[in-house]
Amino acid sequence: MAFEERDFFKQKFTVDELKQLLGRRPVKDVFAAKSPSVKKLGLDAATMTDAEMLEWIVKEPRLLRRPLLVADGQIVVQPKDRDLDTLLK
Repeated sequence: MAFEERDFFKQKFTVDELKQLLGRRPVKDVFAAKSPSVKKLGLDAATMTDAEMLEWIVKEPRLLRRPLLVADGQIVVQPKDRDLDTLLK
């Protein structure tokens, strides 16, 4: 299977790229609300808008849940082994 890898700590996403990647999926699905970085930055994920979450992910890539895969146009966040097996078949 061919794939493209992106180190988004080195090659950060833009807000527009993230919006395109997510499509209709809610931003909260990829925002790492339980990350120690959220607390360290003094953020409250429960009160943040999608736009705020996107801006913070761009500023601080640790706030993007990972690994993040895109397969057949579908985004898969922190896939489990069974999810990977399905994608590879």
